[in-house]
Amino acid sequence: MNSRKFFAELKRRNVYKVAVAYAIVSWLLIQAASILFPTFEAPPWVMKVFVAVIVLGFPIALVFSWAFELTPEGIKREEDVAPNESITRRTGRKIAGITIALAAVATGLVVFQLLRPSLTSKGSPPAIGGSVSNKSIAVLPFENLSEDKANAYFASGMQDMILTKLAAIGDLKVISRTSTERYKSHPDDLKTVAQQLGVATVLEGSVQKAGEQVLINVQLIDAANDQHLWADAYPRTLDNIFGVEGEVAEKVASALKAKLAPAESARVASVPTKSGAALEFYLKGRDLFDRLRNSVVSDPIAAGNEAREMFKSATAADPDFALAYVSWSNLESYLHWYGVDESPEVIDRAKICANKALALQPDLAEAHFAMGYYHYWCHRDYKAALDEFAIAEKGMPNSAEVLAAIGYVHRRQGDWEGGIDRLKKAMVIDPRDSLLRREIANSYMSRRRYDEAAIFSAQALAIAPDDMETIEQRAASEAFRGNLEAARQFITSIPPDKDPQGAVSHLRFKLAILQRQPEAALSAIAHAPEWLTTRFEHSSAPIELLRGQALKLKGDTAAARTQFLNAEAKLKGLLSNPETAADANSYLALTYAELGDKEAALQAGRAAVQSLPVSRDATVGSFYLDRLARAEAQVGETQSAIEHIDRLLSASAGATISVATLRIDPAWDPIRQDPRFQALLTKYATPTKDSSP
Repeated sequence: MNSRKFFAELKRRNVYKVAVAYAIVSWLLIQAASILFPTFEAPPWVMKVFVAVIVLGFPIALVFSWAFELTPEGIKREEDVAPNESITRRTGRKIAGITIALAAVATGLVVFQLLRPSLTSKGSPPAIGGSVSNKSIAVLPFENLSEDKANAYFASGMQDMILTKLAAIGDLKVISRTSTERYKSHPDDLKTVAQQLGVATVLEGSVQKAGEQVLINVQLIDAANDQHLWADAYPRTLDNIFGVEGEVAEKVASALKAKLAPAESARVASVPTKSGAALEFYLKGRDLFDRLRNSVVSDPIAAGNEAREMFKSATAADPDFALAYVSWSNLESYLHWYGVDESPEVIDRAKICANKALALQPDLAEAHFAMGYYHYWCHRDYKAALDEFAIAEKGMPNSAEVLAAIGYVHRRQGDWEGGIDRLKKAMVIDPRDSLLRREIANSYMSRRRYDEAAIFSAQALAIAPDDMETIEQRAASEAFRGNLEAARQFITSIPPDKDPQGAVSHLRFKLAILQRQPEAALSAIAHAPEWLTTRFEHSSAPIELLRGQALKLKGDTAAARTQFLNAEAKLKGLLSNPETAADANSYLALTYAELGDKEAALQAGRAAVQSLPVSRDATVGSFYLDRLARAEAQVGETQSAIEHIDRLLSASAGATISVATLRIDPAWDPIRQDPRFQALLTKYATPTKDSSP
């Protein structure tokens, strides 16, 4: 048989059509398997065997189509079928039709895969897609191999120091620790972990510490094929462990062919301390501070004091230990901002430590970062904070913390879109941090872009399903949209024994008030602490004020007045402290209004707004303005109240006030029938996608 007749025979016997149909069916089967096998947790080898069987089946299918023919009586060998009985043409047309149908299915699947990232954004956070740079790395938690498990702080500290050195290299993409700490030291499926983090390589390590002896093992792995690119061991004592993190960072950079600028090389090679005792105190302090920030300590005050003593001891052991002063300053700023320690000495220590770090190393990026947070958290001096954060960003190009800090300050300044942009950039470096997605959701909620807020809060919950703050945020967002039942369902999902600083009780109380259920409101705060944290307002409300509001709604005015008088006494005690005076005045405005003291209510409310106007702090300032408007509505200052409501509705205050809550909140009953109030509801009843300026 010559070649022309051979190819004609291939065509007659439908070998070509079988080959095309087999290829399409195989591709569809492999796509289905790639979805189903992980769902049923099949081991990786199952997929390999499956693909191998399909590949081996291809030549068998071709041989079968050549040697056999499908007839009305069944399958027969080709030589047993007379030419006038052959139905290969009809069979070929059927194969062609089936192939076209399968090709259409395959095309649809390709389109779905292309659109899948945008579709999945409304649920769980998608894995990082697109092209992944070979110069990208995640440092997984180091395994603590020490017999004394209390040495876990040392393993964690070494991982963090190595990661910090790598993060200083601008030519690398380095994933933040917040994302990597969610994984095991040696995960079973490294490729999936790398895909979720958006990196090509992973650094694994272990630390074994026994007394003064330390053994550090590290290995750099290509996540795509699980191949080791580089590995080394560092047997050290506490007296000569210094610089190990720099050595590791340099070798990793070399393996990944990353280019280092001279300043980066100097930073990576620098040794923070040469005192073993100082290093141990520092790492213990960092560990305590991390646990405090992650809310895994039972007594925040005690944890803060202990961390402070560790940093104090570290700087005593090595007075030139700049990074220890940095962490100490950050701790003091944190304790002040979150109300753990409201003494003026905290602010003084934050400044002294940041200045000391800068005096020791003027170019230290972390020191500028600490000084930025001192300006931010201790004085709300946002311009000064941004100036320091800008310097820090140059020396910490892979720091999601710096990017997020800049985003938070932009929000405070009223630049909500700039803040969202920075937070999204931070999310690329820290893709598994639920906090970033929650804060993006909060920003969208303030912009009254509630649908987008719901997307990011859903993604945050997919990462951390039990994160109460995200659940609270989602509930509040639904309430501002007027979906009170949906909000109640979110709050109900939080266990009754989970109520940090009364924050959950406070939100349950507010929902009950909006639903005009005073008994439910009183029940919500029955076991709450004396001061309830209001997360979105970043303040603490006295329980007596809330109890009085519920009793008033119930109609028990005498009991309500007693509670308001008790709230007044507690709040007046905070006026002498400049750090708490504005917040106290804001709540006093509501309290005096309920007591019928018009002049005192207006004076207190205006004092709070003047202390922190929206122009100075777009986040907290809107809450102070809202409370002033509520007080004005209660005491008959209707025109002023309506003007302030109008201002809030036209601004990015969607986490403070909305048309939906204005319609139902009992606080606005005194002015509800006023035509000017009703006109506002009509004016803002149909907001655009982004009604804020």
